[in-house]
Amino acid sequence: MATVNKNLSHYDQATIPNAENMRFGIVVSEWNSEITENLYKGAEQALLENGAKADNIIRWDVPGSFELIYGATLMGERLPVDAIIVLGSIIQGETRHFEFISQAVAQGIKDLNMQIDIPTILGVLTDDTNQQAVDRSGGKHGNKGIECAIAAIKMANLRLKFNDEE
Repeated sequence: MATVNKNLSHYDQATIPNAENMRFGIVVSEWNSEITENLYKGAEQALLENGAKADNIIRWDVPGSFELIYGATLMGERLPVDAIIVLGSIIQGETRHFEFISQAVAQGIKDLNMQIDIPTILGVLTDDTNQQAVDRSGGKHGNKGIECAIAAIKMANLRLKFNDEE
């Protein structure tokens, strides 16, 4: 695993654009909620620490990771947001279901990024064990939610920059 002995959530706040005037949508899977709640808390904290207003962070919950695609699509079509973050946790089981759902979600979010003019950040953990998910949702490897929030700020800033030039 690429995260062995690394906390990937550290960042230099001086290099992050101010998110004060940005709106963020976060779509959270209810499946593996102990993991996804930690991802959400990390994302929300990072957005707030970088200037986002609490009123400009909109959360929608969906039943599972597969439903993140529809939730993000609907959010992008219905709400004026500058970036969308999807947060989920898929843990390997005894069947190939893990592979199908993981690939479908990644493909769906990739497709969404091509279809709408709102950056959509993939924050879905795909781990072999529950412990790996814990380690990546606030444990020894940091919190993927924080990483996604930073990516969302940077991508929203990029989008706003190019929209201002038009």
